[in-house]
Amino acid sequence: MSLCGEQVNPQQSQDPSLPTDFYNQAGGPGAAAGNPGPADRSPVAGASPPRRRSAGWKLAEEAVCRDDLTRLCPKHSWNNNLAVLECLQDKKEETEIAADCNHLLWNYKLNLTTDPKFESVAVEVCKSTIAEIKECAAEERGKGYLVSCLVDHRGNISEYQCNQYITKMTSIIFSDYRLICGFMDKCRDDINTLHCGSISTGEKDIHSQGEVIACLEKGLVREAEEQPGAHAIHDDCKKAIMRVAELSSDDFHLDRYLYFSCRDDRERFCENTPAGEGRVYKCLFNHKFEEAMSERCREALTTRQKLIAQDYKVSYSLAKACKADLRKYRCSMDTNMPRAREARLSYLLLCLESAVHRGRVVSGECQGEMLDYRRMLMEDFSLSPEIVLHCRSEIEAHCSGLHRKGRTLHCLMRVGRGDMGAIDTLCQKALQTLIQEADPGADYRIDRALNEACESVIQTACKHIRNGDPMILSCLMEHLYTEKMVEDCEHRLLELQYFIARDWKLDPILYKKCQGDASRLCHTHGWNETNDSIPPGAVFSCLYRHAYRSVEQGRRLSRDCKVEVQRILHQRALDVKLDPELQRRCMTDLGKWCSEKTEAGQELECLQDHMEDLVTSCRDVVGNLTELESEDIQIEALLMRACEPVIQAHCHEVADNQIDTGDLMECLVQNKHQKEMNEKCAVGVTHFQLIQIKDFRFSYKFKMACKEDVLKLCPNIKKKVDVVICLSTTVRNDTLQDAKEQRVSVKCRKQLRVEELEMSEDIRLDPDLYDSCKQDINRLCQNVAFGNAQVTECLKENKRQLTQRCHQRVFKLQEVEMMDPELDYQLMRVCKHMIRRFCTEADGKNVLQCLKQNKNSELMDPKCKQMITKRQITQNTDYRLNPVLRKSCKADIPKFCQSILNKATGDSELEGQVISCLKLKYADQRLSPDCEDQIRVILQESALDYRLDPQLQIHCTQEISRLCPEEAAAQEQTGQVEECLKVNLLKIKQEGCKKVQKLPQVLSSSRADPFVSPLVSSEMSCLMEALQDKRVRLQPECKKRLQDRIDMWSYAAKIAPAEGFSDLAMQVMTSPSKNYILAVIGLGVALLFLMGLLCGRITKRVTQELKDR
Repeated sequence: MSLCGEQVNPQQSQDPSLPTDFYNQAGGPGAAAGNPGPADRSPVAGASPPRRRSAGWKLAEEAVCRDDLTRLCPKHSWNNNLAVLECLQDKKEETEIAADCNHLLWNYKLNLTTDPKFESVAVEVCKSTIAEIKECAAEERGKGYLVSCLVDHRGNISEYQCNQYITKMTSIIFSDYRLICGFMDKCRDDINTLHCGSISTGEKDIHSQGEVIACLEKGLVREAEEQPGAHAIHDDCKKAIMRVAELSSDDFHLDRYLYFSCRDDRERFCENTPAGEGRVYKCLFNHKFEEAMSERCREALTTRQKLIAQDYKVSYSLAKACKADLRKYRCSMDTNMPRAREARLSYLLLCLESAVHRGRVVSGECQGEMLDYRRMLMEDFSLSPEIVLHCRSEIEAHCSGLHRKGRTLHCLMRVGRGDMGAIDTLCQKALQTLIQEADPGADYRIDRALNEACESVIQTACKHIRNGDPMILSCLMEHLYTEKMVEDCEHRLLELQYFIARDWKLDPILYKKCQGDASRLCHTHGWNETNDSIPPGAVFSCLYRHAYRSVEQGRRLSRDCKVEVQRILHQRALDVKLDPELQRRCMTDLGKWCSEKTEAGQELECLQDHMEDLVTSCRDVVGNLTELESEDIQIEALLMRACEPVIQAHCHEVADNQIDTGDLMECLVQNKHQKEMNEKCAVGVTHFQLIQIKDFRFSYKFKMACKEDVLKLCPNIKKKVDVVICLSTTVRNDTLQDAKEQRVSVKCRKQLRVEELEMSEDIRLDPDLYDSCKQDINRLCQNVAFGNAQVTECLKENKRQLTQRCHQRVFKLQEVEMMDPELDYQLMRVCKHMIRRFCTEADGKNVLQCLKQNKNSELMDPKCKQMITKRQITQNTDYRLNPVLRKSCKADIPKFCQSILNKATGDSELEGQVISCLKLKYADQRLSPDCEDQIRVILQESALDYRLDPQLQIHCTQEISRLCPEEAAAQEQTGQVEECLKVNLLKIKQEGCKKVQKLPQVLSSSRADPFVSPLVSSEMSCLMEALQDKRVRLQPECKKRLQDRIDMWSYAAKIAPAEGFSDLAMQVMTSPSKNYILAVIGLGVALLFLMGLLCGRITKRVTQELKDR
């Protein structure tokens, strides 16, 4: 049979445009001459005797059919043989027609299709049409081939009368497969093998003949699906089956099995749908999964849909609507095999979708038909033979009973994601192919399961987007894991996105914007073409590698394409399974390290946390992704949502204007402790900071600023902390050595400062310090939150209780912070406003010195003042923590205090011993001027606040608590504790506090320099002389204080006698009675000298007398 296309709706009433004898041609039971029908060989009893063709013969007059005609057909149709024939052959199944009448109808239809008279009518009515259709003009006349040819080509018949005539003949021919020209000969063996019915007359009811066709169609489907026991139908029969399906595509009346199976359903669902042009088929397809649809009709519709999947021409509306577009884009090629590749529905869809995605014009009518059939493929997995064949075990194990409305397909997608166990590779490939054929990314409505699950979300979150727009899917992804998202929609969306993410072409917006870049940079081919050298999943990786290239690197993406690449990256950050490369390379590590991480975004964070433990291939892809995030943190969609309040309040300008600079993350870090910061955002930002320390490449701004410096000065160092230390050490050494030119570039030094400040905010950002102090943190600071340098501050406050290793690390940290106070996060945070008020012109390294000088200002903030005092206490514990003192006394310390330095180890603190030593020399007035000035400041400060004297703190803490609790508890330390200890000097019981050298030394120093003591404002010596002078009258309170001092010094001398000549000399020289003491000493020496002279003369005289004897 030749190929044909369209058909028209058969008319059920007489058409006046046809010849008047058309309806009542002689065509009674008698056979045509030379072509006897089966009935002639086996006459049926009761039938009217054969009569020759008569113009007035009517079926209604035949006795064998009169009862059935009266019972089933309206009276007005009795005079029209074809109307009677149509009425009787379309009767409902439960209505029986007499066997004799059936046989009479069979002979009548056979005569109609073979009678030369009807052929002559065809020649007369279709004269011009036959001339136009060469195949029909060449047919041999008198054997019925001409009418059959015209039926095949009725889609090309434009002549109205001819069209009507052939339409009538078509309805007759399709009532019985034996009447279809050549069908019986081609399919005889297959009919018998498949037990589809008998080809012998009378053995089967004439109306069951539609079942024969249906049986063959089902056999064809079973063979395509490679079902067990499927019979291989002969090629000629396959062509005949598909041809019958194609010829019956315009009017469902012509598919006899489907017609009878769905007659009630047609009345129920499609009552107002006119027959013709495949409209009833489409209506029934749309209602296929309705609860009220009969199972038999659903089965018949599914069989027809499967035939359409094998040959798109079986769909009349699709073939007609897309005919011109198929020719235009060369999607359909001439072939003798209707089931060839070019005839498959999938090939047609892929070819035309490719044209649409390339921006070509495809007619709206054709696109509408394509949309219907793409939806059909998504609704019923069984229409895809590859799915049925390769996913059989997955369906049985996980997805049985979910056949309707695309639920089985989504269940298979869920299996494909790995949510329900492993999936066969061929099944995964079949699913991916189906998603490409249906292309739901272009219009979410194609996916009925997704559409129904997400309807409420679309109505609320995406109502501003046009219905059916590809951006709907992106909108849904943007609202994933938000309060607007519903659980069912979330599941359906992720199931679909999993497969879309594995082929960049399935995102229509990405493909549209990036197809030029992909072709130029990644050497891709057409939309529906494959390339083994660069599979679809690798194209996106290629695109994003080029998306973040610098201008110097060249070969960058266009701006529009880059925007879409960023959009996809944002989506992929929501779920690791949306990143094919990540999931493929990290499947083992995900199971090993992150099996318990089930919340959104946790899996990627988990992989980043275990970066050092990952296998090489996984570590590489996680590293690349992390590096990408450092450049554009907006890729982290979940983090951006959590940080929205902070961004709007403090970083909106950066977020709006950022072009891959890392500024947004830097802004979030700087504002991590603002009131708008919520816990989720703070945790996310901190996590990102912790990941950055693993590799300096993960900090985009640092990498770009210091890349060349790292290669030159710190090669082979990977960890960011080590790189920062290496570079900062280089900067410090160059500065201390007054190098002519700094080895670290200006831009790197600037960014290095930012990194150092960020690291000081959280102890976890300094892995060496954190690892060294982890036990101490758990023991001493377990209730202190990380961030804001609170844990570091806690360790500093408990420094004496730290383990040796931790103590050493904290001391080194303090040494760095004192050298550069800007790295002291707590000081800079607490005193931020005071620095702006008092120290705007001060250099960063002199900030603490400036704050100390303004500490007692009335405008000083109490919290800042308290923080300054803490830092002063720290500085006085070790001269190395006081850079100004260290510099001023660098010659004095080794000169006078070398013995202390010799006893100390390099990592131990000196507990104020060196400063105490310098104080002693200060009293002896032996220090250099610069050093003396610094010691004077320390003495003045410690006289005001006892806490600034480490020795006093160590030895007298208990005595202070016992004797001076009120003074010690006072917020403002103005020397009350020191005064209290002096007053209660005789009451001190602890030997350690009694013998502490510091107390008498300070007291003695107070006499040497009255400006040290805050309680005495005049020269001490003058006051002492006034006290002894009877002519001078002092105030009682002053007199009492001075007498207390005299008693105290006497006691101090007793409890702390001089340990050597130097101490004795110092005490004498610092005593107010120095002159008296020196006079007494001088008198004593003089007496000794005189005694020596005298004794010498006596002994000399005695010796001489002895000699004279």
